[in-house]
Amino acid sequence: MFSAVLLLSFSLVSVCLTRPSANVLENDSLLAHESEEVRYAAIKRLLEVFGMEDPPHSPGLMKQPPQYMLDLYNTVADVDGVTKDPDLLEGNTVRSFFNKIHDEQVQYLFNLSTVAKKEKVLTAELHLFKMKPRATATFTRHHFCQVSIYQVLDVNSMNTSQGRKLLSSRLIPIHSSGWEVFSITQAVRSWAVDEHSNHGLLVKIRNLGGSQVEPSPVRFASGRDHHQSKQPMLVLFTDDGRRTAALESTLNDLNNDDPSVPSSPQGLKPPNSRSVRSLEYSEEDRLPCQRDPLYVDFEEIGWSGWIISPRGYNAYHCKGSCPFPLGQNMRPTNHATVQSIINALKLTKGIETPCCVPDKLFSINLLYFDDDENVVLKQYDDMVAGSCGCH
Repeated sequence: MFSAVLLLSFSLVSVCLTRPSANVLENDSLLAHESEEVRYAAIKRLLEVFGMEDPPHSPGLMKQPPQYMLDLYNTVADVDGVTKDPDLLEGNTVRSFFNKIHDEQVQYLFNLSTVAKKEKVLTAELHLFKMKPRATATFTRHHFCQVSIYQVLDVNSMNTSQGRKLLSSRLIPIHSSGWEVFSITQAVRSWAVDEHSNHGLLVKIRNLGGSQVEPSPVRFASGRDHHQSKQPMLVLFTDDGRRTAALESTLNDLNNDDPSVPSSPQGLKPPNSRSVRSLEYSEEDRLPCQRDPLYVDFEEIGWSGWIISPRGYNAYHCKGSCPFPLGQNMRPTNHATVQSIINALKLTKGIETPCCVPDKLFSINLLYFDDDENVVLKQYDDMVAGSCGCH
């Protein structure tokens, strides 16, 4: 009997030892909740860096992006998305839009609602794929025809001079095939001011004498009858003002930096970051200032469904110490050199050694689908630490 009671008591003790208490479960739940909140806040902040409020809800990579946008991305960016030359891209945003209607009168309509009002329209192009010509007696002796692009002002009278406005006109070879590009910047700028004025575009094809001939020997591919890769497309180059806004924000921060204003609700100064860091001093900190890898994986963040390229990029980060004397290999500024000397000589109390920070930053390019399945190429400044120095 005694042994049975002893066994029961031992079992109860074992259960108590192995089963987590209510406090432990509650603490785990709180930690998980806090971790989720931190992740949400971090992702939200990262979206702000990329100029977005929410990630696009596009079906993403199931759709094939236009070859033009892929080629443009590969022209301006390397395999990691880093900008090859900042002067290659006009503005910092390029969008491609597909035709939304199919009309026998060769009319095109593009939905530009995803373009923000604050964006500055730099250049707009209409890309049309010219099919192989049809042989007709009228054009057998001619090698060129005139193609004119009009902005539709009134859908009820678009075949009259009052109902349309000429945007671009030029001669193109009849017996060729491939992409033809026309400037339509004027029309898109007017649509940006008043989106309700967007009634689309009209294409007219005439012979060298100026007469319209039916049927036309020149055919442009449509999204309805031809392969997706040959769809009519509007390509828009804009500047979204992020660079200007960032500069203004920095200037405001500098102007509002008043040391007399307390930085916490209690009026207490935050702990010195260098003092906190000194408590965590490690062998790594004794290494000289250097650039180390810092890979940002878009799949781990959960963005692989809408980002076409790159799949991630190496942002790099700077770490290490800036001990006296600072050699040129540490790329010190004159100010950092003086600060290092003052610190070494202990001439003034509280003067720390210079910090290891990025002294050259590169931009990256992102190619992605937006909510309307348009493909967007955006350039983001100061995203990659190109080199590190003591400052």
